[in-house]
Amino acid sequence: MPASTTLPNGGKRWLRTRRLEHGAGALARDLAIDLGTANTLVYARGQGIILNEPTVIALNSRSNDVLAMGHEAWQMIGRTPGYIVAVRPLRGGAITDYEITQRMIRLLFQRAGVSRLSRARVLICVPSAITHVEQRAVLEAARLAGAASTYLLEQPMAAAVGAGLPIHEPLGNMVVDIGGGTTEVAVISLRGVVALEAVRVGSFDIDAAIQAYVRREYGIAIGERTAEEIKLAIGSAFPTPDEYKAEVRGRDLMSGLPKTVVLTPEEVRDAIEEQVRAICDAVIAALSQTPPELAHDLILHGIHLVGGGGMLRGLDLRIAQETKLPVHLVDAPLECVVLGAGRCVEIFDQVEDMLMRGPRHSH
Repeated sequence: MPASTTLPNGGKRWLRTRRLEHGAGALARDLAIDLGTANTLVYARGQGIILNEPTVIALNSRSNDVLAMGHEAWQMIGRTPGYIVAVRPLRGGAITDYEITQRMIRLLFQRAGVSRLSRARVLICVPSAITHVEQRAVLEAARLAGAASTYLLEQPMAAAVGAGLPIHEPLGNMVVDIGGGTTEVAVISLRGVVALEAVRVGSFDIDAAIQAYVRREYGIAIGERTAEEIKLAIGSAFPTPDEYKAEVRGRDLMSGLPKTVVLTPEEVRDAIEEQVRAICDAVIAALSQTPPELAHDLILHGIHLVGGGGMLRGLDLRIAQETKLPVHLVDAPLECVVLGAGRCVEIFDQVEDMLMRGPRHSH
């Protein structure tokens, strides 16, 4: 058996990259990361999206070891023995568990082939409502994970680039980015954010509202995954013609036994009305901050809906009804932010003035 097959993770490739790193032209592996509350996507320069997984880590709470990450860890939510916990390190777009986020970024770097030797420049997309403390936490986590230099890009700006909007021109472009934990509404013109409204309401809040409704009305406990499945199957923000009911299985809170009930789309719409209302209010608030000339552009070009939450059935119709503006769901709502950040990574030197910069890291 040849020796190369015993090397870790594809030994020949590993050897080749090591040679390149130590050769004259070190192999800089530039990455763009959309570190979302729900999903994490990674874009590598010259390669495109190389990773798209749920932002979940499974930990052994006794030994504090990381057991799994991404899809594998997501499968474990609500299905593990007590000592194995599935953790979402980000809530509401903010780092709630600093140490776990750092470990997660390190795992992402390992999967993308970034080591302390590869001198990677990393661009991380963050919510525009992020505080300075949270910014520092992201920069520090990336530094400790091995990035040579780290830049931050606001998610609405990345989304606008990903949606192919003319952000360099003196035109009003409105992006509504609905993620797992936050909704951000931004009006962008001449590479800058002119009006911004951010609320910590997103897809997870919609799932939680469905969970609470089923518990309150039917006395049944359902998990967050079941709530998400209900939302995807029959959830909507506006009545649509082809609606149907869905069977929901859960645990009866009184008897403790499994029980099945039937939910209608109207019930789910009522259950999530508060969250949908908050998203619409954020759009209206951003419109009220927009200068009149740019508001005129929005009448022509409309509002662009991005993020996983933007895929809620009928949400585009609901926002259009409330704002009297055309609303377009972009082609790849989930990937839009990371694709925009990826475009910036491909032309790093031309867009450096748009990015928030962390300190240079020396190892």
